Amino acid sequence: MLVRELMTPNPITIRPDTPVPDALHLMREHKVRRLPVVDAHGRLAGIVSDKDLLYASPSPATTLAVWEIPELLAKLKVEKVMTRDVITVSEKTPLEEAARIMADKKIGGLPVMQGPDLVGIITETDLFKSLLELLGGRRSGVRIAVAVPAVKGVLSKITTAIFDAGGDIVGLGMKGILGSYGDTAEVVLKVRDVERDALVAALKPVVTEVLDVREV
Repeated sequence: MLVRELMTPNPITIRPDTPVPDALHLMREHKVRRLPVVDAHGRLAGIVSDKDLLYASPSPATTLAVWEIPELLAKLKVEKVMTRDVITVSEKTPLEEAARIMADKKIGGLPVMQGPDLVGIITETDLFKSLLELLGGRRSGVRIAVAVPAVKGVLSKITTAIFDAGGDIVGLGMKGILGSYGDTAEVVLKVRDVERDALVAALKPVVTEVLDVREV
């Protein structure tokens, strides 16, 4: 899965000289938490988040008079609070690479570029939606988590056992874990068309341990 499959294309943008109140209003109106900032030629100049804008707003403890605050905020432009060194990705970037960048850099969104052109934005919300689909979160069935040896061919044994039991895998996730018996992995599956007890019975011979099983 590539970034272009989940990104929001043609994102809402603002100019560097946009007043902070106007940028906040635009975010609230369109229910977004970050906006790419483009210059007069449409080139990416920065990115600004709702936190950037809110931190730029006066504190309730300010000594400013009430009537002074709107005037001062109107003079404050997005260019003063935006992030200029923007981390971007290509639309052809694998989704897991975009997720790694966001996690490592502790950022919630990435502008998506096609050469010099801004073509989209991908956010942590898009990644959550992808995780939901990968794990079969919108499908009913039996959810089972198992511990398996982290060795070649283990997934083939699991899928074969489920197929032989008449099951249909509609969600799959895997992560490596270090257990007391050496390197193992945890595999989470969502399976349809097979009863819970039958699924457990089919998998027990090919896994180290059944960690959790439930109908959802």
